This record gives sequence, C-alpha cells and structure tokens, in this order.
Amino acid sequence: MDSTDLKQAGLKTTLPRLRVLSILENSKVKHLSAEDVYKELLEEKESTSLATVYRVLTQFESAGLVIRHNFEGERAVFELDTEEHHDHMVCVKCGKVIEFFDQRIEIQQDKVAKNHDFFIQDHSLTLYGLCKHCHAKQP
Repeated sequence: MDSTDLKQAGLKTTLPRLRVLSILENSKVKHLSAEDVYKELLEEKESTSLATVYRVLTQFESAGLVIRHNFEGERAVFELDTEEHHDHMVCVKCGKVIEFFDQRIEIQQDKVAKNHDFFIQDHSLTLYGLCKHCHAKQP
C-alpha cells in the first residue's frame, strides 16, 4: 500500500498516515494495537501522539484499509485488509495471534449453513488456547 491507496480510500496523504501505514506493512507482527504502533513511531524518533495513532487507525478502518479485531480479553488490534480470508488462533496467556486457513473448515461451514438453509455473507473463526511456548511452560 502507498499514498495512492490512501487517496483511493478518500484520505489525504499526510506524514502520520504514511508512517502508520508503513509500520503496519513492515511489522513482523501482523496484528498491532494502537499502543504497539505508537511505540514503533517513538523508536523511529517520530513525533506524534497516541491520540493521532488512534485517529489514523480509526480512519483506516472506516476506509477499509485495516480490520479491527477485539479478541476476547484483549485490547483491539489492527491488521491490514489484504482481502484474503483467514481465521485466527489466540493464545490466552501471551496474546499471540496466529493466522490460518483450512479449506476443510470452510467446506464444513458451508455444509452446516446449507443444512440450515442459511446463506453465509461473512464469518469469523477465532480459536482460543495456548501457543506452543506458553503450553510448554505449564506445570
């Protein structure tokens, strides 16, 4: 994504928007909170406020550039909207988010919906448990 994507989304190209967009695109972690983005900006010696980061992320969400997730018990996190469907696994101990896609699950959901004369428009599947690292720490 770049300034053209911002303009197509109806947003002016500003330095804070470009910086936040860059962080979302280049982060190894694909699900970032506003605080995570803000910390990255501070590390890069960018002078902006947390309120600005929240405002930019909300604007990106409204424009369809990012998706906000409110995983159970966690603060809101944002990911770029790549328009590629995937589901999530969330570690209830450390908050790590793992993306996955399984065609068998998608087919089964379609079968269940069809059996109930239901027409799926969208869905979200989130599995909660322990990541490998946190599970290994269990007594």
